[in-house]
Amino acid sequence: MKFVLVCVVVLLVVAGLRPAVAQKYAAIFNFGDSLVDAGNLVVDGIPDYLATARLPYGMTYFGTPPAAAPTAASSSTSSVPQEVGLPLLPPSKAKNATFHRGANFAITGATSLDTPYFQGRGLGHTVWNSGSLHTQIKWFQDMKASICNSSQECKDLFRRSLFIVGEFGGNDYNSPLFAFRPLEEVHTFVPDVVDSIGKGIEKLIAEGAVELVVPGVLPIGCFPVYLSIFRKQPEMYGSRSGCIKDLNTLSWVHNVALQRKIAELRAKHPGVRIIYADYYTPAMQFVLHAEKYGFLRQTPRACCGAPGVGEYNFNLTSKCGDLGSSACDDPSNHWSWDGIHYTEASYGHIAKGWLYGPFADPPILDSHHH
Repeated sequence: MKFVLVCVVVLLVVAGLRPAVAQKYAAIFNFGDSLVDAGNLVVDGIPDYLATARLPYGMTYFGTPPAAAPTAASSSTSSVPQEVGLPLLPPSKAKNATFHRGANFAITGATSLDTPYFQGRGLGHTVWNSGSLHTQIKWFQDMKASICNSSQECKDLFRRSLFIVGEFGGNDYNSPLFAFRPLEEVHTFVPDVVDSIGKGIEKLIAEGAVELVVPGVLPIGCFPVYLSIFRKQPEMYGSRSGCIKDLNTLSWVHNVALQRKIAELRAKHPGVRIIYADYYTPAMQFVLHAEKYGFLRQTPRACCGAPGVGEYNFNLTSKCGDLGSSACDDPSNHWSWDGIHYTEASYGHIAKGWLYGPFADPPILDSHHH
């Protein structure tokens, strides 16, 4: 069985943020994986294995699942277009959509690296990859003709646009992790994953991008899906967080390498603004300082799921949206929605931190930037 569970798509969420006036963009172009997928996987109908296309996904934002893209992903990037006065981004594969204000190229299961990389390591069966970063950039390049009439017109538009590149990396590491490869081996993927993200950023700069947001990965050791699958000795868990320490270290190492790559690219492209967006710090704060954000102080626990191993309310055979699962009464007091993705409340806090600080370097709506 392919581990599609970590790649599932979820609802679009919007944090109730004040309309920002500090900075406007002509368009937003978004690339990524299931954190930001607005329905590209389901434009031709809903695959049976995608429980996330059904209720309760989308219930806190849409009330009912939207007809066109029922599995639109829950993400802080969903908040960004509205915050800068733009409409929500259409999935790039949507029929009859207009893309002059931007498009969402993100797709479930997307990796930074192309599939042959995994196949060469005997991991072809664990990659559920329908569009790596480089495939998504090709979709973007193919779409240019429908957005602008000349390469100069495209350059002008892209110069006034915001490009969000990620999160990438999570699915790349899931491939060896869910094949139960040693963690030392998983660490060897980091330089290649980060180099690939760097190459993607440079392709977009070559297309005319001058403002790019590049998110890091999440502290996966805090997420109920990983806590349920990887059972560890007691000393392997953080005493205050209850998270798996060595999995969080993997995320941390990736993020440090990515920030180093961003610094290198900033030096190489001085006229380009590259923003590092932090998923790791806010997630750790939700766990360690839950009450500060209005969350219940508890072991990492899914709002929507079913009892399984431990106290995580996550069960592989009864995931959120499957028979036997149910949602908690108040998702706003949980940071984890389904053990895999955040709740709308969490994404609201993260989006705010990306737009205004402190969870982005520099903040997207940096008052010092004109």
